Amino acid sequence: MKLDLVDVFGSAPLKGNPLAVVRGCEHLSGDAMQALADWLGFSETTFLLEPENPAADYRVRIFCPGRELPFAGHPTLGTCHSWLVAGGQARDPDCIVQECGVGLVPVRRNSEQLAFRAPALTRSGPLSEEELKEALRISGAARDSVVEAVHVANGPNWQLIRLRSANDVLAAEPAARAVMGIDIGLAGPWEQGQPADWEVRTMFANQNGQVVEDPVTGSFNAGVAMHLFSNGLAQDHFVAAQGRKVGADGRIFCSQDSDGSVWIGGETDLVAQDAALPDF
Repeated sequence: MKLDLVDVFGSAPLKGNPLAVVRGCEHLSGDAMQALADWLGFSETTFLLEPENPAADYRVRIFCPGRELPFAGHPTLGTCHSWLVAGGQARDPDCIVQECGVGLVPVRRNSEQLAFRAPALTRSGPLSEEELKEALRISGAARDSVVEAVHVANGPNWQLIRLRSANDVLAAEPAARAVMGIDIGLAGPWEQGQPADWEVRTMFANQNGQVVEDPVTGSFNAGVAMHLFSNGLAQDHFVAAQGRKVGADGRIFCSQDSDGSVWIGGETDLVAQDAALPDF
């Protein structure tokens, strides 16, 4: 087995979200994959496999500490990057097709970036009052800064708390503990003239119930983009920033095609390649 490390969504080297990609792992059980993901402790670890769907170029299983995810954004771009560097050949060189828990996810590439097509939301609509109360407790966002609170689940169970401003997002002080499986994200707009249009933060609980802030989160940004575009709160394209509260400085490039498809793109950089892993 081989292990690659990929930096995803960074605005500069080592400023994105790190991803571990394991190749040559067809023999591993799901329990063994989960154990390795728990031990590494990254927000996600992926396992690159042969596709089962004939329309796919490769298949991936995505694990975070404590659970497997049917989809996640920065693992989608990072795994695609690793697959390409390792010699993967797509049927369509401009659009790779990933197979994962939510089905087939197209990944476009140009000379500088990869971008995945945002999968359909599995849950939308407003949060209940009880859900909002818990989301505010976990995120630490001020109640009087909330503009709206909606579900934007697309694999992870993301709850979007849209705030008045980017500064309100940065001012939030997350709680220490929560129940695993509740995924909270904040988003607020920057004034014109800033390097990004929106500031984003995400928090989730790990297997020990500790609240963790993710450096950069593609799946949440996909849910945010779909919500903003579909409700006329953004047009054509925008840039989101994420991670500065945890030492990262991510940039997420969100765009909508004329057919309504939403794409989430960013930089992907190989940090280490082909580290040998023993069989276990």
